[in-house]
Amino acid sequence: MANEQASNILYQPNASIVRDGGAVEGIVTIVQTRCGSSRLPGKVLMPLLGKPLFVRQVERVKAAQLSGTVVVATTTEAVDDPIAEVCAREGLECFRGHPHDLLDRHYQTALQYNGKIVLKIPSDCPLIDPHIIDRVIGYYVSNPGKFDFVSNLHPATYPDGNDVEIMGMAVLEDAWKHASKNFEREHTTPYFWENPDKFRIGNVTMEGGVDYSMLHRWTIDYQEDYLFIKAVFEELYPLNPLFSCFDIIHLLEKRSDIYQINHQLAGVNWYRNHLDDLKTVSAAQTKIPGQAL
Repeated sequence: MANEQASNILYQPNASIVRDGGAVEGIVTIVQTRCGSSRLPGKVLMPLLGKPLFVRQVERVKAAQLSGTVVVATTTEAVDDPIAEVCAREGLECFRGHPHDLLDRHYQTALQYNGKIVLKIPSDCPLIDPHIIDRVIGYYVSNPGKFDFVSNLHPATYPDGNDVEIMGMAVLEDAWKHASKNFEREHTTPYFWENPDKFRIGNVTMEGGVDYSMLHRWTIDYQEDYLFIKAVFEELYPLNPLFSCFDIIHLLEKRSDIYQINHQLAGVNWYRNHLDDLKTVSAAQTKIPGQAL
């Protein structure tokens, strides 16, 4: 089954699955969150204008009109107790599951919250644009029965750090039952996009036909990333707490000093560790730290 691309379209949810007020029935958005990062331990708790980084991200995810029930999915390990405590204090939904099998953690979270449509968003995307979340969800729900899996990642065109993936509960259960490779369990969704002959794949691309995926890094794995994200928040949040992707791009066009903070890491992602395993990802879609752009 060939992948289908979409861009420059305003997607309107199918009326049969939309409640009064514009929300979509049965959507559960899962923000996978943990403290045990090997490269930057505790990154999700690092402060952004007085609140933990993951809380600032959840604020942005919840601002999307179609994100439904937003759940922070952390692990059962003691190191992640502070995440559960912050969720309780902030009034956020929290589920605790498998430390390493992220596919199981997503499936169990969706079961707990009676999800019919499941979104996966990693907690290392504190600059994620609510509009982009709505574009991806809107494309999926406006085409009922057409797609098993939709994202904005295959191929990616948005700045890295705007990751949105969506699937139906039955499809997630299929992967939960049958995905057997370690990276399929750890990264949750490769079983879908690595098997385009089995699953109907849709993709949403950035407006304007541009590709910023290897030029902009708005995710967090290194100290430089945190300094970049902190600088963006300090510049834009006081003007508009829900600043957009394009607001950030315009800021960076004026402030090359902020852009340069983590520019050398643009393009670094987990694909680099699995190029021998992945069939649908090429070396051009990743980078080794320290490698020139």
